[in-house]
Amino acid sequence: MSLIKQLWLTITTLLLLAFVGSLLIGVTSSRHYIEQEIEIKNNDNANALALSMSQMEKDPVILELLLAAQFDTGHYRRIELRDAEGEIIEQRTAGEYVDDVPAWFVKLVRFDVPAGHAVVQDGWQQYGTLELESQHSFAYRSLWLSTLELAGWFAVAGAISLLLASWIVNTIRRPLRNVVNQAQAIGQRRFTMASEPRTRELREVVQAMNQLSYAVRQMLGEESDKLDQLRRRMQHDPVTDTLTRAPFLAQLQAHLKSEKDDASGTLAMVRVARLAELNQQLGHAATDALLAQLARRLEQVAKTHGLGTVGRLNGSDFGVILPRHHDLEAIGMALQQQLEALSGEQASASLPSALRQYSQGESQAELLASLDGALAAAEGRGENHQEIVDQPASSVLFTRHDDWRQALGDALQQGVFLAHYPVLDARGQLVHYEVPSRLRLKGEWRPAGVFLPWVSRLAMAPTLDLAVVSAALTDVESSGKAVAINLSAESLNDGHFVGELLSRIGAHRSIADKLWFELPQSVAIQQPQALKTLCHALLGLGCRVGLEHVGTQFGKIEGLQDLGLSFMKMDGALSQEIESRSDQQSLLRGMATLAHSLGIMAIAEGVESQEAASMLFELGLDGVTGPGVRHHEGSGGSGA
Repeated sequence: MSLIKQLWLTITTLLLLAFVGSLLIGVTSSRHYIEQEIEIKNNDNANALALSMSQMEKDPVILELLLAAQFDTGHYRRIELRDAEGEIIEQRTAGEYVDDVPAWFVKLVRFDVPAGHAVVQDGWQQYGTLELESQHSFAYRSLWLSTLELAGWFAVAGAISLLLASWIVNTIRRPLRNVVNQAQAIGQRRFTMASEPRTRELREVVQAMNQLSYAVRQMLGEESDKLDQLRRRMQHDPVTDTLTRAPFLAQLQAHLKSEKDDASGTLAMVRVARLAELNQQLGHAATDALLAQLARRLEQVAKTHGLGTVGRLNGSDFGVILPRHHDLEAIGMALQQQLEALSGEQASASLPSALRQYSQGESQAELLASLDGALAAAEGRGENHQEIVDQPASSVLFTRHDDWRQALGDALQQGVFLAHYPVLDARGQLVHYEVPSRLRLKGEWRPAGVFLPWVSRLAMAPTLDLAVVSAALTDVESSGKAVAINLSAESLNDGHFVGELLSRIGAHRSIADKLWFELPQSVAIQQPQALKTLCHALLGLGCRVGLEHVGTQFGKIEGLQDLGLSFMKMDGALSQEIESRSDQQSLLRGMATLAHSLGIMAIAEGVESQEAASMLFELGLDGVTGPGVRHHEGSGGSGA
């Protein structure tokens, strides 16, 4: 039975109870009142008549005439005069006349009124006893008419109440539906906040659920803060509050192995020259303050160029990773301005720097070695000198924008190839395949990390994403296996892309439950409303939506509880050497717990061995993927 029907039933029942109860109370009260009045009349009339008799001669004829006169004019049922021994001296009786009142009503409200009693005196002696009962016919008639009037009034009031209740129910139906939707969302661990309706009872329900949602948000914020504090204590340099060497290099390694557009970018290094001499000259506290100021200025450069990463590699060297940014001259100029400004504030500080592009598949050791050599050369050439390391021409597919645009257009015309990397659960069962795209450039299938930066730079991301979606739909129809499709942030802002995406999925509703869409965590931070709209649209079609490259800050994503995310893929840097790093274990355990509290599946990226996978499952993660994950199945191959 629906809540509206229950509400109607409750209203009708309450009205009937009010009608019947009020009618019964009214009739009963009137009956008791009439009984009291008749009893008083009986006693008063008996006393008055007995007093008159006591003052008269006790002649039987005279007494008979007096009783007859009183009986005929006073509407009595019975008047009896008895002597001292109880024998009847004189008696008058009459029947009840209630023909105009229903017999069932008379039977239901039958009056129970005691007769009036009085003593008749003869001088100083008792002559006899007088009993008197008044006629009840008029009382039944009066009570019946008042009952009819009361019933009529309640019938009118009930009809008006039903009309008013109908209006109220129709008024609250919409907010009630919103309450139901919010309750269903909470049941799905999506702790949404709803606007409060005007109806008091519904408002109290919504307030209670909003308080629950707020409490969950507070809990997430507190747990996220705890994780952040733990991360800072274990991974951050206490002086500069930047990443220490190990987590910074793990982040760099994750970029070098990435299949996304962050697989290439710029790596910069800055050195505080002659740090030991500077420490002796300025003092320990002033030197620490200088290092902290340098870190803040490097973070400004990283923030200006997107979500960059700053780390302290050793006492004097700092590193900056700027994914998806390749203009070395512009980055070098911005970095040099910050360093010159800091040197102006602290004249004794010398801050040489070096920059170099990085790309997917490069050796981290060779990359750092080349930058170390360039940084040493910059330090040898004087204060605040900067060296830019040129990338070998052989490693560049195309040098001009027009060449890249033509090559990418031709490759998309030829079609997209999808690689398959399995995501497995703790039992070794396939959750889905990650399907990063491959394009044929210069005669070879190139990984996404090679061409995605140029796809983004040339605003071709929506075109590529639609091609990948079409290829994925074909793949699922042929294999029946679930796949995870990457969508770019640029596509999310393209109205034509979103409409076309939903249209294509709508045409393949039968396989929509096998489509997992994942977007970068940065989208949830920078475009929460657009992500929420897309999530709800895809969820309505039966798809699943999640975030990839998720770091320890995911608990602070605005409206995380409202997005309806199905899964999160933890950044590969957090899985590096997880078997031996207790700090990373604590972080991932906390992140998995937070994700599960919202009904979100937690998956680890970048898993390099079976031992690491086993450790991650012990920490509470639901799935793993990476170069060390292999899926063996009779009907399918292993991850590429």
